[in-house]
Amino acid sequence: MAEPFDIVIFGGSGDLAFRKIVPALYRAFGEAKLPEGSRVVPCYRGALTASEYIAEADAALREHLLEGEYDQAQASEFSSYLTPCALDIKTADARWQTLADLLNTAADRVRVFYLAIPPAIFGVCCQHLSEYGLVSANSRLVVEKPLGYNAASANAINDEIARYFDETAIYRIDHYLGKETVQNLMALRFTNVIFEQLWDAKSIDHVQISISETVGLEGRAGFYNEAGALRDMVQNHLLQLLCLVAMESPHKMKASSIRAEKVKVLEALRPMVGDEVFKHTVRGQYVAGNHNGKLVPGYLEELGEPNSSTETFVALRAYVDNWRWARVPFYLRTGKRMKQRSAEIVIQFKGVSHRVYEPSAGPLLPNRLVIRLQPEETIQLIMMSKDLNTLDMQLQPASLNLNFSESYKHVKSDAYKRLILDAVAANSSLFIHRDEVANAWAWIDPIIEAWQQASQPPHLYRAGTWGPDESDELLAEDGFSWFNSGEALK
Repeated sequence: MAEPFDIVIFGGSGDLAFRKIVPALYRAFGEAKLPEGSRVVPCYRGALTASEYIAEADAALREHLLEGEYDQAQASEFSSYLTPCALDIKTADARWQTLADLLNTAADRVRVFYLAIPPAIFGVCCQHLSEYGLVSANSRLVVEKPLGYNAASANAINDEIARYFDETAIYRIDHYLGKETVQNLMALRFTNVIFEQLWDAKSIDHVQISISETVGLEGRAGFYNEAGALRDMVQNHLLQLLCLVAMESPHKMKASSIRAEKVKVLEALRPMVGDEVFKHTVRGQYVAGNHNGKLVPGYLEELGEPNSSTETFVALRAYVDNWRWARVPFYLRTGKRMKQRSAEIVIQFKGVSHRVYEPSAGPLLPNRLVIRLQPEETIQLIMMSKDLNTLDMQLQPASLNLNFSESYKHVKSDAYKRLILDAVAANSSLFIHRDEVANAWAWIDPIIEAWQQASQPPHLYRAGTWGPDESDELLAEDGFSWFNSGEALK
């Protein structure tokens, strides 16, 4: 068994901690990946006693674990690993010393500091960690997105934390990269000759990457109205997924090699400035609509303000200007209050060069590879086949499916669990390097600036739909249409 470690969760009573981090550690414990003697130290501001915190953590496990996953005896045993610590991050007082005294009882073990807090206080938190002698040779710092609101602010945040932690000890987390299907995308590409031979502009027509949410603001009104969908989702999640689709094969599957290839993709993204922004992007904002038979409010109603031009939806067309992807459009889309919750990568291959069957056999649809990240994790290859229900030669699309929940019944995929354990093991291959953050913002910033200078309001779309009509028109210009979740064979 691995050596015990300590994980300190700043923001330990926040939504992220209770919804994602604590359940992830519970799963790690259940899989014997939380070694005996390890300590989970949630740090939180407030008057909760240790026993009260543990009770709230238990309630969070009951609420956020999958059906049938919570076990009372296991949860009780897991709670013995919790060592809650009340402190105010901004105030260097005796409570910080209490934390230091606790951790220094095992000074040589791996320490993971998870900053589930606003980026504005990353710097002061790291400063106090340093002042109290808590930054050891075995320390790792895990930070959540978003890192800043533009290139300048992101660089300032990175400079702050770099004063106390070396880049090799900083783990910028993007939970989409921890999903099993995303990791399997690289396995699919780099271990199967049938895909590697077809993974370029000669065979692929276009690529779609979509992340749609059915929720609205969910208590994030203040942050979201300042950020918007482009900063919140495109700058990190969608561009990271684009990198994994478009990158060249790394020399070895190690962090430095993977990072180098992802940076090359970001550097090859065709810049959008001025009028090009409006030619290739669509921004939208939801209004009241029907979702699953229930009337839900519009963005401005949820926000409680009469005016806001913040986008809750973005669709854009991007190009990676290199030999592999020349002239292949990448369509990125994300939005809130959409029809279904889903995250998908769609690789649309080109059609066959010559049709051998008569038109009466039916239409020939191009092959399509659909990599679904949520709500379930599946890989689906759509291909043409004969309809076996008739003796006539009739062609129809058929799908080859790999459903991870069915194929691997005993594996409970948890991106946060995977990434936390990777940080403990000093494996940074699924984390984001500072260079990636800088290059992503360098591409995003001119889009934001063009939107701000034009002062054009976002296009409106009804909650419970797939976004504004202008998003469909963006693809229709090229003769394409969006692939929407659940429409694999259409």
